[in-house]
Amino acid sequence: MAITDFLAASDITSAINACKAKDSFSPKMFFKTVGLSKKSPTEIERVFKILDQDKSGYIEQDELQLFLQNFAKGARPLTAAETRAFLLEGDSDGDGKIGWEEFSALVKSS
Repeated sequence: MAITDFLAASDITSAINACKAKDSFSPKMFFKTVGLSKKSPTEIERVFKILDQDKSGYIEQDELQLFLQNFAKGARPLTAAETRAFLLEGDSDGDGKIGWEEFSALVKSS
């Protein structure tokens, strides 16, 4: 299963291009631009499972750092500041990781 099974390649390209500069990544803007915020809960869950590289049921800090690379090969890693901000924005229960429900809420708030 690939991200492009759920999201248009042109939308992915637009979203990646919008945050090429260091410290320009915004999760909500990215989700909106890539079209994820308009997807069904099932489609959002499938994307979450792709992002959850270690299949732990959570997206942890190291997975967040490589977030953009899940959408496009050659995309830049997130900076430490972007990774921390993403984690703070998505981690509503303060456990240091983003679970499915937290991810879904973040996507839908975009």
